[in-house]
Amino acid sequence: MNNFVTLQSIYEDGSILEELMRAYPVLLILSLTLMVSCGGGRNSQSAEVPADSLADTLAVDSLADEISATPMPKAADELFDDFIFNFASNRKLQMERIIFPLTSYQGTKQTKITREQWKMDYFFMRQGYYTLLFDNEQHMEVVKDTRLTTAVVEKIYFNTHSIIQYMFQRPQGAWVLTSIHTIPISQSPNASFLDFYQHFANDKEFQTKSIAATVKFVGPDPDDDFSQMEGILTPDTWEAFAPELPGRMLYNITYGTPFKDGNQKIFVLRGIANGLEMEMVFKRKGNGWKLTKFTT
Repeated sequence: MNNFVTLQSIYEDGSILEELMRAYPVLLILSLTLMVSCGGGRNSQSAEVPADSLADTLAVDSLADEISATPMPKAADELFDDFIFNFASNRKLQMERIIFPLTSYQGTKQTKITREQWKMDYFFMRQGYYTLLFDNEQHMEVVKDTRLTTAVVEKIYFNTHSIIQYMFQRPQGAWVLTSIHTIPISQSPNASFLDFYQHFANDKEFQTKSIAATVKFVGPDPDDDFSQMEGILTPDTWEAFAPELPGRMLYNITYGTPFKDGNQKIFVLRGIANGLEMEMVFKRKGNGWKLTKFTT
């Protein structure tokens, strides 16, 4: 059963860091991991790698080695998530599952990539986490649909305002990479939210202004490993709980037919080797977006 707490009291307590470490260790570890993966804090020039983050990196590399050394089971083609983890870790499998010469589209320009020119792409495996965008909770269930025959892995680059899309199809029960498309962010169904997110992830002041009057918070119960606790965050208390977000680039996977741009976005960050997960629910308010729910 969920417990309800008022997080204002934690914020006003002078020993806030000690209280946060006791109550929300997962949130703090996630923040540390992201700070290293994303290049550290915004004002720092360098960052020492904490032991937790180093362990995560080694775990990811170990996982990749394990996947690479093991032939992909046939069942892994049923779910795209199972396939893409194998595809991003196993060089032999990756070469087998690309239709060469692979066509790359950039505007009206087309180029052909031969087998000899292709370089192993580890996608998100080396950074230890990946991100996803969904429109609603029902949309999140599509991930488990074994009937899917199309999927797109996106690399979203904010510095160039562009998205590289890797188009996968499953024509005969086996996933294959069929083409690559490079498009401007403005052409994405998520364009409005991505413009907002870039600002939200990189500007603390804007981030605080983009918090709803009350944000539902759901996190692990420190007194019960099998329960979660609920509370309310406000713009005044947000800074104490705000995680470090990736601000330079994101990954996204579109499962099946992309949804049209709606009035809600669920931003999901999942750890690869550590089981960490974070969800942020944003709702469109007028011409902008507001954070309304935060789950760790």
